[in-house]
Amino acid sequence: MLHVLLLGVQYLCAFLIVSLVLLQRGKGADAGAGFGAGASGTVFGARGASTALSRATAILAGLFMITSLSLAYLGTHKPASSSTILDQLSQQQAPAAPVGPTAPPAVSPTPQDGAQGSGGAMSQAAPAATPAIPAAPPGGNGLSR
Repeated sequence: MLHVLLLGVQYLCAFLIVSLVLLQRGKGADAGAGFGAGASGTVFGARGASTALSRATAILAGLFMITSLSLAYLGTHKPASSSTILDQLSQQQAPAAPVGPTAPPAVSPTPQDGAQGSGGAMSQAAPAATPAIPAAPPGGNGLSR
């Protein structure tokens, strides 16, 4: 919020400085006024316009420098981290999985040939070895013709 406010003030100062510099007369304009070339400074007097515009330009230039330094300071320093509960929860990470070797998952025994113990419960015997796949007979693919 402060950053946006300072940028707005700096843009306003820059615009006003450019405007005030364009309104001021150059040093060569005083020589022409000495010989009667137009009404030089009829609003503020002969010397009042240059003094008021110069002073306003100097004040705006100082304000422009202060806002520039403030923006540079804000740009180099990180804002303080907020410590709300939601921010703390989002920063927490889930515990990491163990890196070392792990045991294979336990395999539950499967009933074979519909053999079940009493009450329909599965047999607690050790799991049987996987039956071998019979080889195809020689000279064919094992399918009947």
